[in-house]
Amino acid sequence: MPPAYRLEGVPGAEEDEFRLVTYLLDPTAYPAAELAALYHRRWEIESALGEIKTHQRGAKVVLSSKTPDGIRQQIWAHLLVHDALRVLMWRTAAAHGTAPGRLSFTDTLRAARRSVTASPGILSS
Repeated sequence: MPPAYRLEGVPGAEEDEFRLVTYLLDPTAYPAAELAALYHRRWEIESALGEIKTHQRGAKVVLSSKTPDGIRQQIWAHLLVHDALRVLMWRTAAAHGTAPGRLSFTDTLRAARRSVTASPGILSS
């Protein structure tokens, strides 16, 4: 049986033990601790992509541009909006003394959409 490991610093997972099963069998080339850390990072990335594709962009919505440059521009726009929302979540959490992971991406997105549509043309610094 593979050795167990813990996800230190991951709220809700710190007390649990995990085991990573893989076909990468060379411990020198693929250290278990490194694989475990990479696996956790993979799910952070998957979660971010899910937020963009499902909530931010909208399910079944495709990129509308017809050119490679336009597609790139739309992808960068989605990534920048996602980053701005995550910064907003981080600042909000810091102001209230809580962890950013405790805030809902969907609620933050809805609040941002409401603030943009409630006062169109008004930009704050």
